[in-house]
Amino acid sequence: MTQYENNAYFWQKLDTFYLSSEAKVTRKKGDRHPEFANLIYPVDYGHLEDTNGELEGVSVYFGSKSHYSITGLVVAADILKKTLDVKILAGCTEEEEKMVLRFLNQTDYQKTVLIHKGNEIPDWGQTDN
Repeated sequence: MTQYENNAYFWQKLDTFYLSSEAKVTRKKGDRHPEFANLIYPVDYGHLEDTNGELEGVSVYFGSKSHYSITGLVVAADILKKTLDVKILAGCTEEEEKMVLRFLNQTDYQKTVLIHKGNEIPDWGQTDN
């Protein structure tokens, strides 16, 4: 079984990317999806203003904890749109992460996986300096 490395340096760069961008909430918790009325947002949703994402910029799901802290990423594969999209989870509790996954996995056309933020440094990242 192959294991990916949850590299602290990656998360450090992602934190810099996220904190140097302007986050904007565009849909509040409880809002209906604009195209699919049966989908209700489980947490606030928005994007990073000055980034390149599928529509408006990199997507962000904002939990009830501090929005200044990334808790993980969701990678979504959509077979209808033929896209692979990465979404940031900011300030999400474990329960909110589960709710976001349920929200994003409701259709047969899109499925997602969650990557939790790690703080390990792989052997190749160690230096003698």
